[in-house]
Amino acid sequence: MTTNDAPTDLPTGTPTEEYAPEHSPRLAWAKLAPDVYKAMVRLDTAAQQGLDPKLGELVRIRASQLNHCAFCLDMHSKDALAAGESVERIVQLDAWDESRHFYTEKELAAIELTEAVTVLTDGFVPDDVYARAARHFEEAELAQLIASIAVINAWNRFGVTCRLVPGHYTPGQYK
Repeated sequence: MTTNDAPTDLPTGTPTEEYAPEHSPRLAWAKLAPDVYKAMVRLDTAAQQGLDPKLGELVRIRASQLNHCAFCLDMHSKDALAAGESVERIVQLDAWDESRHFYTEKELAAIELTEAVTVLTDGFVPDDVYARAARHFEEAELAQLIASIAVINAWNRFGVTCRLVPGHYTPGQYK
């Protein structure tokens, strides 16, 4: 594909440059395990109940960054923009700790909790991280946030393992 044939949301280059070829997915898991896919969609919908949609997208993007899930990064960045999130806050999310002034204290607590739940290298979520989140979220909302973090991590594992292809999602496509 030449840059002249590239989708409009991809970067442009000179007319003689070509993009790397798009890989194929390894497995169409959603078609092969439709009951699991449908259950995941229901779980995802349930996990989002009561959460601010923009906060939910920030959490999904951050977990997807940590898990290197390009498909979910594509999807949730586009959904975040469609929900009114700013390009700057999405771009800075990968360096949120150096860009704290882009986010509210509640968002920072959610982002930090997302990292702790996603990267369980110490085998637990640190008490101080959980306590910060608990100060900013009522218990029911905190339970929903934890569920949302767990669900995006599951989606990321499907996306990364099956090598789902980013770049073709349109906002709200799967809703």
